[in-house]
Amino acid sequence: MENNIFALQYALDTFYFLIAGAFVMWMAAGFAMLEAGLVRSKNTAEILTKNVVLYALACTLYLAVGYQIMYGGGYFLSGITALDTDAVLAQFATREDGFSGAAIYSAAADFFFQAVFVATCMSIVSGAIAERMKLWVFLVFAIVMTGLIYPVSGSWGWGGKEVFGLYSLTENLAFKDFAGSGLVHLVGASAALAGVILLGPRLGKYNERGEVRAIPGANLPLATLGTFILWFGWFGFNGGSVLKLGDINSAHSVAVVFLNTNAAAAGGLLGALIISYLKFRKADLTMILNGALAGLVAITASPDTPTPVLAVLIGLVAGGLVVFSILLMDKFKLDDPVGAISVHGVAGILGLLVVPLSATETTFLGQLIGATTLFVWAFAASFVVWWILRKLFGLRVSANDEYQGADISECGIEAYPEFTNRT
Repeated sequence: MENNIFALQYALDTFYFLIAGAFVMWMAAGFAMLEAGLVRSKNTAEILTKNVVLYALACTLYLAVGYQIMYGGGYFLSGITALDTDAVLAQFATREDGFSGAAIYSAAADFFFQAVFVATCMSIVSGAIAERMKLWVFLVFAIVMTGLIYPVSGSWGWGGKEVFGLYSLTENLAFKDFAGSGLVHLVGASAALAGVILLGPRLGKYNERGEVRAIPGANLPLATLGTFILWFGWFGFNGGSVLKLGDINSAHSVAVVFLNTNAAAAGGLLGALIISYLKFRKADLTMILNGALAGLVAITASPDTPTPVLAVLIGLVAGGLVVFSILLMDKFKLDDPVGAISVHGVAGILGLLVVPLSATETTFLGQLIGATTLFVWAFAASFVVWWILRKLFGLRVSANDEYQGADISECGIEAYPEFTNRT
């Protein structure tokens, strides 16, 4: 009878992990729709190609080498499909903590959940360098990012491994990043920032006097849909990071995480709405969408500990901050068409630094050192890779191809052919 109960818990926790991973996989669609809505129509097919191909690359490279670097367990996960039922039940039988202990679930479910996180990290990069980067150069970078750069940073924060002489952040600093404000979002934004610096702005974005020329996205309904998809997927992103569901405490923790995730997103949206109205006297939809995402990024570092009111306040600050960050990026002529660096980088840092407000086992210094470590590694490693790619192949499409649109030059197909007059 006891074995049957433990087997049921194993099945429930594994199933929950898989469903949460499917939620996170659906975020790939959210990034694709958001970015397709915020770029010009002549670059839509190319940005969609980036998003769908990077997902496949991320899953494959993480299978080949990334998971081994981050957690160990063998390249290509040999033997992961085998299941020793007696060994699993024996783990439960020898535990005194029963249901309340650490989760025990299928290793295959664990890999699937981790793999979709890698794709999320890489999706951040695609939007920031949109509309002027060569497709194949981007895909080569995606191989390095998903096969090496992300797994190394993940090993420090979640894998508990010493890679390149740096011990686990969690063991040495009491660093907390529950679901990846730093390990996923800040790392992705840091890689994107390095690419944007070396790539340069889009043609016509800034004039000779340094004034900013707004370049509107082609499809704001699509961008709004993408934001809602990401909001929805974030429940799996944060909720799945509880890692189990099969006992009272874990079920309650999942509910709290869902509640705080939603509260922070709402707070972020309202924060961006308020600041954009005060700055522009307009309800800027793109800022509002990015505000919601900033709230989601900020709460991701510790969605399990704040009160709902504190979660709203964290989101509110993140949403307001992202508006100022986007404007500051333009001051420095750092052209990010979708605001990804501000949303995932600035809000990611904020999320890490406010963790000690509710997680008493952490310290501000530990969180700051952890955030700095992740930024320095991801930015420096990415900068080197981008620089090598620029020397070997060049990063940008030609000026003529940029003017005509990357859809034709990179993909040979247009997303909206009926809108053009070609013979």
